[in-house]
Amino acid sequence: MKDSYAGYRILLVHAHPDDETINNGATMALYASLGASVTLVTCTRGEEGEVLVPGLIHLSSAQEDKLGIHRESELANAMNALGVTDYRFLGHYRDSGMMGTEPNNRPDVFWQADLDTAANQLVSIIEEIKPHILITYDEIGGYGHPDHIQAHRVAMRASELSQWQIQKIYWNTMPKSVIAQGIAKMKEIGSDFFGAESVDDLPFAKDDAFVTTLIDATSFVDAKMAAMKAHETQISLDGPFFALSNNLGLQVWGHEYYTLVKGEKSGPFDAEGRESDLTSGVHL
Repeated sequence: MKDSYAGYRILLVHAHPDDETINNGATMALYASLGASVTLVTCTRGEEGEVLVPGLIHLSSAQEDKLGIHRESELANAMNALGVTDYRFLGHYRDSGMMGTEPNNRPDVFWQADLDTAANQLVSIIEEIKPHILITYDEIGGYGHPDHIQAHRVAMRASELSQWQIQKIYWNTMPKSVIAQGIAKMKEIGSDFFGAESVDDLPFAKDDAFVTTLIDATSFVDAKMAAMKAHETQISLDGPFFALSNNLGLQVWGHEYYTLVKGEKSGPFDAEGRESDLTSGVHL
């Protein structure tokens, strides 16, 4: 199967280091292993991320943005684990922090970036690599983080401005049925799922009807978990991600869900009528 997907080109646009692994790590590893060209564009260096490792607390954002530099190395290690060699940053935009916080007001943060200026930076990458497929967030950025929303806006605007026509565009999606299963399992062990009592507490939980595409990359869960561990400042080994793995099995991370928003839904389909291959219907 190696190189059986040679010629296909996939572009992912994410807000911070670690977002790519959580949302698409197994997908990226799968298609990279099959010979597709996988390019990741990360819009900030995640300078405002919460440092979860006590021994690395000195990297917090108050310390001259050392965290952003460290997270660059975490991203490099994660991409090595996933087998992805083409990963880039979109200019030098700073992490905007959570909505309504003081960092939002800094002139150098991604949230404050001029949309067309940032989009044209991405256009240059699109016209260089000529992707067939684009993956990014939905219009609320999954859960409302300003950098996720801006990444969505920039990616979609760049797809409009570029002379290269991307054939298929996907937004990351997490179906309510899967999240409900996670919440139930976490309750069984006396823990919570990101503080949620039900799926209705989580803005990124979408009705299952939004899922047009399911990529089964369970063979690459080990690579995804290694990449998650590489993001050591952001993903705690005893936190909810790894607790889910322990209680639902590693396969919980091998299924990644998408909503097709541009292009034609094409077979092969699974038993529920969902696409099983991002490249289906793509013309090389």
